[in-house]
Amino acid sequence: MLRTLTISALLALAPVAAITAVPALAQTPAPTANPRQCNDTPAKKAKRSLFGGMLGSVAGSVLGSVGGVGSTVASVALPAGTLLTEELLKLLDCKEQQQAARATDEAIRGGVGTEVAWTSESRPNVSGKSTVTGQTASADGGTCMTVTDVVIVDGEETTVPKKMCRAKGASAFARV
Repeated sequence: MLRTLTISALLALAPVAAITAVPALAQTPAPTANPRQCNDTPAKKAKRSLFGGMLGSVAGSVLGSVGGVGSTVASVALPAGTLLTEELLKLLDCKEQQQAARATDEAIRGGVGTEVAWTSESRPNVSGKSTVTGQTASADGGTCMTVTDVVIVDGEETTVPKKMCRAKGASAFARV
């Protein structure tokens, strides 16, 4: 028991000792990033989109069969670039992009007439909503939906309609 407590105490103090032993580490300021930029390269985005799509479809099929549990996966990062237009990506920071992408995803799941609103968790006076306004069948047997995104930043409203399609047999919608 004493050995376990001693090892635990040493492990707990090790990071503090390492930082105070090297003054340069203790005084180096944390890098600051532009809150609107996600610091992603196109390669990172493509890789995340690919793996996120695969994991999302597996999780959706597993959790969807359980019944009602899928809504607890709301904290999973969605590929915002495939769900939001460039115009909205420029207006929103990373957290807001994820909130807007979740709103679009939830609205699509609800079908025509579904409206999902969100309020920024990172900036005051920023909010938005996604509304599904129409649905059509595509020539390949898939489904397309018209979604209208509204983003309000400091009282200035930006409305952007977009078309989201899912090919026959696919599990997710993507902006076209």
